Amino acid sequence: MIHHISISARNPERVAQALAEVMKAIVAPFPPHPGSYFVLPQDNYGTGIEVYPNGSELLPGEGSSSCQFAMNDNASQFTATHAAISVPTSIEEIEQIAEREGWRAVRCNRDDIFDVMEFWVENRLMIEFLTPEMASQYLAFVTNPEMIKSFMQAPALA
Repeated sequence: MIHHISISARNPERVAQALAEVMKAIVAPFPPHPGSYFVLPQDNYGTGIEVYPNGSELLPGEGSSSCQFAMNDNASQFTATHAAISVPTSIEEIEQIAEREGWRAVRCNRDDIFDVMEFWVENRLMIEFLTPEMASQYLAFVTNPEMIKSFMQAPALA
């Protein structure tokens, strides 16, 4: 089970506030990395998103020391990292928040299996938000061994 993830943003506080609105969560500063924020839905899973300033990198520590934070002034604005997160909000609420922020949000179908709301944070980082209905579709897929087997055997897209 994934309990939290970290992402970067040009404006970490603004991003944290928008994510908190979609996730019905609280926002708190994240002291280990100044200028960062923690989005906490306070659910039964300990779900959270740490939002760091763009260019933040995690480096391994030395010996028994924990990871270290560093800044990369030449970081790409895009990343392969994304997350699918179930939220208690509607499609309309997600679209309204994205529109207010000036970010792309679009309902997408994944291989005729389940739908997601692609929510493009700062138009550079994708988070797939799943409304309760979408989460049910997703869970019906990922908890069905036969559907997974069939999906894995499907030909790759050209």
